[in-house]
Amino acid sequence: MTANPGPSRLSLAARDHLWMPFTRYSPYYDHGVEVPVIVRGEGAYVWDEQGRRYLDGLSGLFTVQVGHGRSEIADAMAEQARELAFFPVWSYAHPTAIELAERLASAAPGNLERVFFTSGGGEAVESAWKLAKQYFRLTGRPTKHKVISRSVAYHGTPQGALSITGIPGAKEPFEPLVPSTIRVPNTNLYRAPEHLRDDEKAFGRWAADRIGEAIEFEGPDTVAAVFLEPVQNSGGCFTPPPGYLERVREICDEYDVLLVADETITAFGRIGDTFAMGRFGVTPDIITCAKGMTSGYAPMGAMIAGEHLFEPFRDGTNAFLHGFTWAGHPVGAAAALANLDIFEREGINEHVREHEEDFRRTLERLLDLPIVGDVRGAGYFMAVELVQDKATRETLNTEQAERVLRGYLSTALYDHGLYCRADDRGDPVVQLSPPLISDQTQFDEIEQILRATLTEAGNLL
Repeated sequence: MTANPGPSRLSLAARDHLWMPFTRYSPYYDHGVEVPVIVRGEGAYVWDEQGRRYLDGLSGLFTVQVGHGRSEIADAMAEQARELAFFPVWSYAHPTAIELAERLASAAPGNLERVFFTSGGGEAVESAWKLAKQYFRLTGRPTKHKVISRSVAYHGTPQGALSITGIPGAKEPFEPLVPSTIRVPNTNLYRAPEHLRDDEKAFGRWAADRIGEAIEFEGPDTVAAVFLEPVQNSGGCFTPPPGYLERVREICDEYDVLLVADETITAFGRIGDTFAMGRFGVTPDIITCAKGMTSGYAPMGAMIAGEHLFEPFRDGTNAFLHGFTWAGHPVGAAAALANLDIFEREGINEHVREHEEDFRRTLERLLDLPIVGDVRGAGYFMAVELVQDKATRETLNTEQAERVLRGYLSTALYDHGLYCRADDRGDPVVQLSPPLISDQTQFDEIEQILRATLTEAGNLL
């Protein structure tokens, strides 16, 4: 028997010097757990420093749409860096930012023509709230500054975006945050009021009307915007019930409130279209996006705003007094353009729409396990909700969630060759979001690993 050599030099250096986001460090120091070190990626798979292969069941972080190891994106980035590595877009422009803005505007629904670049999704959300406030100030309605968002929703970590986030545990360490944010119910049909669980349309109307009630309660002259993800991430892939987004659009129009679609995750093919709101047939006033814009090959985000929101900035001395050094970075924009070329050439959106039901049906095989209560989602964005009682839908208690999710599943899934997320921001779920090039081979592999690990997890309850 070969002795365990212990953590590698890189793993120890990561433990001692790399401060990893959202990471508990006690397992590394108190229990000798190694920091996984990933060194290579190709297609839907990544490899660690020991040469072990893992299926990337989360696309990095809902990001690597066209898969790992795309040399054409790397080549486009290198070519751009040789020609112009950096120049800001503060009162200047360069070709890749111009071309990317034009392509994003042409793909966005309705009159969303103005592209404001950021470094990521949280910055895009921050930008959208600031734009909403300045827009209403410039148009003579300075009291409209509040934001409505949904329970358990995650919108980012900057102070404003975190204020909009609906996860109390994520906010508590940093309070007081930016005031004036209000929470309404999300669209988790599995946890809907019992009398609405069998009627998706009625549930959608009920959930949307809570937004109207919140606007009335706060005062329509104080509410600037409603922020929502077309398919909500935190809590586990809550899809919009039939008619829900249409009703929210009606409510926003009635009260002169901006509808902001946070598509940080759902854009760029995750739901089978460049923008999920386009697939759902509803035009927001603003889309925020990031992640899949470059398939993760470079940090890049954007706020895409309707032309009507730009109108006040055409005149006089008005300017949107906001921005980021790296906005529209030439190398990042080159990566995005190469990524979008791959989307068009290989029909990535069409591939997702063709195979999304195969993905769903494969995961639904797991419903025969006692611990699996629900399988839900859209496109290549799915979640498996875990319960301790299928008949009553009773969720795991705090001790069970800690023991099963963090104490077992997070490590066991990875050890079995699957990188994904076991999450309990809301009810406990396992989230699956593989690269958009995946097919039945990867779906079956995901199901087989989940079946083994979830069977053992059920035995731990």
